[in-house]
Amino acid sequence: MTGMQQLYLVVPLAPLAGAIIAGLFGRRIGRAGAHWAAILGVAVAFAASCVIFADVLDGNVFNGPVYTWLTSGETRFEIGFLIDRLSALMMVVVSFVSLMVHIYTIGYMADDPGYQRFFSYIALFTFSMLMLVMANNFLQLFFGWEAVGLVSYLLIGFWFKRESAIFANLKAFLVNRVGDFGFLIGVALVLAYAGTLDYAAVFAQGQFLASASIEIWPGTQWGLVTVICIGLFIGAMGKSAQFPLHVWLPDSMEGPTPISALIHAATMVTAGIYMVARMSPLFELSEEARSFVLVIGAITAFFMALIALVQYDIKRVVAYSTLSHLGYMTVALGASAYSAAIFHLMTHAFFKAALFLGAGSAIVALHHEQDMRNMGGLRKYMPITYATMLIGAIANAGFPPFAGFFSKDTIIEAAHAAPIAGAGFAYLATLAGVFVGALYSFRLVFYAFHGEERFRAAGGDHGRDARGHGHAPHESPAVITVPLVLLAFFSIVSGWVIGGIVFGDYFGGAIAVAKEHEWIAEMGREYPGVVGMMLHGLTSVPFWLAVAGFAIAWYLYIVRPELPAVIRAKAGILATILEKKYGFDEFNQWFFAGGVVRLGTGLWKVGDVTLIDGLMVNGSAKLVGWFAGVVRWIQSGFIYHYAFSMIIGVVVLLTLFGMLSTAQ
Repeated sequence: MTGMQQLYLVVPLAPLAGAIIAGLFGRRIGRAGAHWAAILGVAVAFAASCVIFADVLDGNVFNGPVYTWLTSGETRFEIGFLIDRLSALMMVVVSFVSLMVHIYTIGYMADDPGYQRFFSYIALFTFSMLMLVMANNFLQLFFGWEAVGLVSYLLIGFWFKRESAIFANLKAFLVNRVGDFGFLIGVALVLAYAGTLDYAAVFAQGQFLASASIEIWPGTQWGLVTVICIGLFIGAMGKSAQFPLHVWLPDSMEGPTPISALIHAATMVTAGIYMVARMSPLFELSEEARSFVLVIGAITAFFMALIALVQYDIKRVVAYSTLSHLGYMTVALGASAYSAAIFHLMTHAFFKAALFLGAGSAIVALHHEQDMRNMGGLRKYMPITYATMLIGAIANAGFPPFAGFFSKDTIIEAAHAAPIAGAGFAYLATLAGVFVGALYSFRLVFYAFHGEERFRAAGGDHGRDARGHGHAPHESPAVITVPLVLLAFFSIVSGWVIGGIVFGDYFGGAIAVAKEHEWIAEMGREYPGVVGMMLHGLTSVPFWLAVAGFAIAWYLYIVRPELPAVIRAKAGILATILEKKYGFDEFNQWFFAGGVVRLGTGLWKVGDVTLIDGLMVNGSAKLVGWFAGVVRWIQSGFIYHYAFSMIIGVVVLLTLFGMLSTAQ
């Protein structure tokens, strides 16, 4: 094994070592020992990822096994790495955001009794995600896929004494199992028809898979590659929280804020986006699958953004924003703009992590108050947090020169250019999402950081009362603000590399796009450079929609702060629908959870009580008792009863004998 190949092993194993040390020896080494072990592990992974990234840019790629886990017939189940420009970029983004979250956690979780356990979990989460993005086969992909799901269950329910946290992590776990069932079907079909789980070997059989068909139910033929791609994408719908499997993500805000940033910025929820991009050689063979992806992404991008407008929990606003942006990435995947999807994944990781961690900074300053109605006026007390949140909001809304502008506008143009079913709907949905995105982004900033200091009226320790008693909120310590500043910096500049990543040949062979689907390449031929794109953006529809969203947010929450309540009252049923989140939670609770309860109750009462206990157990006992009662009358013990029975028996036998003789 070469030195560079040994470095590949260091990337996932360093966070794993930190997780083991913090988890198993946390009590012995104390809080400082636990966070240093986890942070150093992730820092080593980030440094190694940067070295590998530079090596990959020099043209050195790797695709090979690390060891064979199992051999069944001619099929080998291996652990292996695929290090190319796609995985190298993901390794850098994941390890960097994870490192920022680890450092931030020192300040955010300082008073938590589960301090060492938390660092063990987040380091283990980083290991799982890195194993997922570095995989060169479906087996390892599935391992990382399930591992991030398991650790997210532990992290969302970290405060396990809260009933709401336990409900949220169970909900996330179960919804992801629904998606993973489809994912497993896709992987099983790949193994059944391709005979291998290795990416390269499967992709080499793409034309064979595209020509084959499968009969899902009698008389109906489906293209095999379409079924495989839809199965894999259903897994992505669960992991990347796409409609209608999106319901787990907002509730996962029950976990500590660092988890919200780690799960919802660059790691778990982007796993599905990365997986579809990695599977681009298969998805390019099925227009039906890509149309399905496109429409699901468009629905998620627009309709989840609307819900953010009526949320008051600051973390849930950012959570629904994450759902919307994941929808944008999914639209790009459906439009064959895989490079734009991964680019938006990268830029979104920075500004969304900045928003989550900034929200956490405000929450800590207000003693874990998350309701924006109990905030307001925080900008003068927390200038660094305010500035980074403002940068994150501007990037989220898509204003130039911030990162979100470049990636979001590219996705909208790709949806406009894609001539496949659903593209028109996706274009309109993503356009409308720009307006709504700007509105909810600046609603958050103005509501929480501008205007009246409502934390004073909230009482308790949120701020000073009318007599000046109590404690005003103050800026967070450096372990919180330094990661915020770094993330804010990349929220500005990360979009400027769009020319090389999206319109250039950065990904090379890591992403496959059919020649008839190369609208991103056509857009690249007209790419005017970073400055030219920004200047052109000032005249585009998305920019003015974002300006309109900003202006309305300014008017509603700065100029006329009493108007939102009036609009809410006038909106009536429309506002109620958004506040109820379209009723998905109620429907799932009634139909799925309630249906399982009703099914279980029916099986208990009919199956167990009536059939098993009543008929089979008690019924057989009663039958034996009845038969014994009948026999008891015959077996009386009196001789004349037995003699009478014999005479009756002889008469019956003679009668039967006579009837048989007559018949003959």
